[in-house]
Amino acid sequence: MFVLNNFMMALAQLLDFLLTAYLWIVIGRAVISWVNADPSNPVVRFLYEVTEPLLSRIRKWLPVTMGGIDFSPMILILMIMFLQSFLVPTLKQMARAMG
Repeated sequence: MFVLNNFMMALAQLLDFLLTAYLWIVIGRAVISWVNADPSNPVVRFLYEVTEPLLSRIRKWLPVTMGGIDFSPMILILMIMFLQSFLVPTLKQMARAMG
């Protein structure tokens, strides 16, 4: 049983790390959108390619423009924070309950 326990703890920690990394990528994308960054820059392209699939889905749910401000990065950040505060601790508690 300890193997499954360790696997669940490792999975929770990995998920927490990936969510934190993606959070910073979304923040970087938001900051880049405030300045007129060169779209041919590899870093800018990476930020757009990694974040656009989720941001475009969120934009479908939101009105097209709310005063000219794109709130989709903020909503995605809130979703990431929810997953970090709900899913990660839940996985860790399940792992502790097994051990």
